[in-house]
Amino acid sequence: TAYKNNWQLLVHTNGDQTSDQLINAVRAVTQERGMDDRRTVMIHAQTVREDQLDAMKELAIFPSFFAMHTYYWGDLHREVTLGKERAYRISPAQSALKRGMIFSQHHDAPVALPSAMAVLSAAVNRTSRTGDVIGPDQRVSAYDGLRALTIWAAYQGYQENQKGSLKTGKLADFVILDQNPLKIEPSSLREVKVVETIKEGATIYNAQD
Repeated sequence: TAYKNNWQLLVHTNGDQTSDQLINAVRAVTQERGMDDRRTVMIHAQTVREDQLDAMKELAIFPSFFAMHTYYWGDLHREVTLGKERAYRISPAQSALKRGMIFSQHHDAPVALPSAMAVLSAAVNRTSRTGDVIGPDQRVSAYDGLRALTIWAAYQGYQENQKGSLKTGKLADFVILDQNPLKIEPSSLREVKVVETIKEGATIYNAQD
């Protein structure tokens, strides 16, 4: 029904079997109706395997990862629910990048606090609350982490021509930070503060007010 009416689908999947269900459904309806620019989004894509990422790329399924899981529940997943091998593959952003895929990162509030810098820190550091790095090979650079929060997130919602980057003709939506996240130690990303928020060229938040 969604593909018939050209509705965008954003589907929550956590386990790899639910990811299979979405992939199989998209594959079946794509064979019937063709590819088109539907931007079906797999929300969380928490435990997607390498072969599933291959299928997602083939079918243009856009992953929106929840890297903050590595901080809040990484230890639990490693020790109890998933085991180390699967836990270390939570939100496999680097595997997606190696395939030339783009993705977004989200915080799933109120499940986790709505802090963009905490999301960025989790994507870059993948450090649990006990200090374990949950999947060091799935960490991404601060630059790619920022793109997942800005221009790639805008693409997810068909808004890449309106927002997500600073460019003539786009909305002047941006923040001013107290530190440059591209030049500080990755371990300090969580402490970066928003000094000012600008929406369509007008200040809507100032830390000094």
